[in-house]
Amino acid sequence: MRILVVLPNWLGDAIMATPAIELLALHYPDARFTFIGSFVSIEALKHHPLCERAIVDETKKEPSRLLATYKLARELGEFSLAITFRNQLHSSLLLRFTNTVICLAKRSWHSRLLLSHTPKIQENQHLVKQYCDLAMINTDAFAGPVPKLKLFIEARKFDKPTLGLNAGATYGSAKRWYPERFAQVASEFSKEYTIIIFGGPNEVEMAQEIEDNLISLGIKNYTNLAGKTDIHELCANIAGCSLFLTNDSGPMHVAAAYQVQTVAIFGPTKYKETSQWMNEKSVIVRKEMECSPCMKRECPLRHHDCMKNITSAEVVQALKDLQA
Repeated sequence: MRILVVLPNWLGDAIMATPAIELLALHYPDARFTFIGSFVSIEALKHHPLCERAIVDETKKEPSRLLATYKLARELGEFSLAITFRNQLHSSLLLRFTNTVICLAKRSWHSRLLLSHTPKIQENQHLVKQYCDLAMINTDAFAGPVPKLKLFIEARKFDKPTLGLNAGATYGSAKRWYPERFAQVASEFSKEYTIIIFGGPNEVEMAQEIEDNLISLGIKNYTNLAGKTDIHELCANIAGCSLFLTNDSGPMHVAAAYQVQTVAIFGPTKYKETSQWMNEKSVIVRKEMECSPCMKRECPLRHHDCMKNITSAEVVQALKDLQA
């Protein structure tokens, strides 16, 4: 059974779609997946054992995205089932252009116009549940357990206990705690753990700030991998960590997929919808604010108190409590 899956664009969202993909695999034992998505989502999920084909969606780079979407769909051909986890016009068009009869998408004006199954998904619940509700809408009433996050990249094995630091958050500065505080926390664990600093190509400067602060604190047992890993290496390295300290970000969900002990710092985002899914070894540190969750890329009030009021001492204690 050929199933087309259009993945979310963001790394974290794509990982949060993996329980829905596993439910599809369970419900259709002969399933074979074709994944379409952004570069990062494809790099993370293309290793699924039931993935026949993984395609990076580059239609938006073409002079006519509509024509490029049509050509891609005609090349793909018809599927037994198609689902998009994006709420976006061109993803609805892609499904429609494949001539697939059963097409699933969250309800929107374009999905209702173009596709066969467009349920109104309850939004005030975890994003994992939203994705699973969508994936199972064409089946009998689904009442089974929702699976954990799942990635099929082998974890790296470190010689010593390792603390991973992820100070970045692609969405915007409002989600980012401060590099000097990451370093202060790491210094408290430097005698027990080797430290790895993570970050994407656009987060090298932030990672360098952490490194500079570690040096000023006399810490030497660290490695700065910011901007030096591809998605496969990023996942493998995070998976091998013993402890992980992170903002609300894609790497946070990578850690959850491997059940890494994690302290996640939340500020302006909806923690009930995007926190680590089914990681029993995770703790959230956040401050309840009248203005949160604002869901803004930058603090609209320019005080950033949702992050500023989280102290290094609080985070150190959260990590220690996690180890207890």
